[in-house]
Amino acid sequence: MKQYFPILSWIPTYKKAFLYGDVMAGITVGILLIPQGMAYAMIAGLPPVFGLYAALMPQVVYAVMGTSRQLSVGPVAMDSLLVAASLGALSITGLDNYIAMAIFLSLFMGLFQLLLGILRLGFLVNFLSKPVISGFTSAAAIVIGLSQLKHFLGISIQGNSKLHFLIEQVFTHITETHLVTLLISFLGIVTIVLLKKYVPKIPSALVVVLLGTLVVYLFNLQDLGVKIVGDIPKGLPSLKVPDFNNIPLSKLTPLALTLALVAYMEAISVSKSLEENEDNYKVDANQELVALGTSNIVGSFFQSYPTTGGFSRTAVNNQAGAHTGISSIVSTIVIGLTLLFLTPLFYYLPSAVLASMIMVAVYNLIDFKLPVQLWNQNRDEFFLLITTFIITLFIGITQGILVGIMASLVLMIYRTSQPHIAVLARIEGSNYFKNVERFHEQVKHRDDLLIIRFDAQLFFGNKDFFKKTLEGLVTQKKETLKAVILNAESISYIDSSANAMLIKYIQSLKEQQIKFFITGAIGPTRDVLFNNGMIKELGKENLFVRTYEAVDCFDGIICKDDLQNKICQQTVRRV
Repeated sequence: MKQYFPILSWIPTYKKAFLYGDVMAGITVGILLIPQGMAYAMIAGLPPVFGLYAALMPQVVYAVMGTSRQLSVGPVAMDSLLVAASLGALSITGLDNYIAMAIFLSLFMGLFQLLLGILRLGFLVNFLSKPVISGFTSAAAIVIGLSQLKHFLGISIQGNSKLHFLIEQVFTHITETHLVTLLISFLGIVTIVLLKKYVPKIPSALVVVLLGTLVVYLFNLQDLGVKIVGDIPKGLPSLKVPDFNNIPLSKLTPLALTLALVAYMEAISVSKSLEENEDNYKVDANQELVALGTSNIVGSFFQSYPTTGGFSRTAVNNQAGAHTGISSIVSTIVIGLTLLFLTPLFYYLPSAVLASMIMVAVYNLIDFKLPVQLWNQNRDEFFLLITTFIITLFIGITQGILVGIMASLVLMIYRTSQPHIAVLARIEGSNYFKNVERFHEQVKHRDDLLIIRFDAQLFFGNKDFFKKTLEGLVTQKKETLKAVILNAESISYIDSSANAMLIKYIQSLKEQQIKFFITGAIGPTRDVLFNNGMIKELGKENLFVRTYEAVDCFDGIICKDDLQNKICQQTVRRV
């Protein structure tokens, strides 16, 4: 039970000393979540109250089932944008249908996360490489920011997740800009930035919400055309089974899977970063999937749209002194009390203030440093980042992340199919054998020997590259070559296809009166040599521990002793 409900492992030993930190952190995060949740619901295209609904049950469920004790689960900007982009691509008529679809998407993505966790497939998130995430996040941040210009400027534009469409809409309606709304938005951004810089302990988002609401109320700015949040339904969300009617499962499946992976990536990355500073618990990646999935499933029955662990809220939670999931439960109580008693206070909250909060939040998501770093160090990964960035901006959010993943896999396959091969030679006066390209002046070149090091596992995907490269090197020394030495220190495995290729090539070298040696083979590689028949063609006498031993034996200086023979032949036999 403790595996699936980690709260059972820490609640019996809960220390009273933790209570103050947990309560204060919970209150702080709860207060932060009120304006933040409403703002993120706006990004998702939902009424603001659904941001508060999404901050209730998911937090409680994660506190019980999650393995990170500081992670704050609830609505986040990225997932909110994905919801808007996903549902915006569908032909949904009416707000009620849109809300029903968003709630069902929470259930659907939760089922995916739960299934992935049960099957222990948390490693799939590793296919979301850093360049892909950076390109996707930066592009998504720009789309989020532009999508809020309608609230920022007080104009009416159609929602879309494509950059060129949003820009066209903004320029078409720019003359309709409402100056009072623009002033409120601008002052909101300035206030948030200044408070974060000079008084970081004050919750800047809450201050801006209170000031904005107060100004609109005192000066009746809603009568001048400033859009306000208006009535927020009072009370807790009721238990309701998500609507399964008219759900386009074929269209929602890739969207739900993308959401499931992206949401998990966000949560596990922040959880792992906190784990480094903790000694009393470990984050279990697969249990995190189970916890997040269950949070979204249960949340969908209480009118929650997709949620995950938030970067900023989790940082605040940790800095405020949270020790356990009790802080999330306290945060839920704060949100619940707000829904029960305080929603009328937000009636005059201007949408422009929520837009300014979103603008500041998404600006921090844009990564300026990594593209420059990759351009200088890894050009192939730079183009991977740019590809993801451009496709996300101009084609779509979902397409961007999927193409990015596919491009990452293609790059990985390309690299493994053409790994690094080094030609080695002995450094003068030593037993070190180094790459001749790096130590050209220090090594002793020989025409009768070819020593190579293959820096990857040898398998069907790169065996032809290995053979072609080796044949080319052999041809260069064909008139004088007497032996080829393969340094196998970096070869972790040889599959059946590569094994068959090596056997045939060793035979062809023998026909040319060229010897073949293998040195430095680790245990799993030796197992293949002995169990798959290659050792019969190679000969046990041609297997060495170190490269210099093979060279000395070839030169007739010294041959293997009993210890070397024993090490070279130490294998695990298949039963």
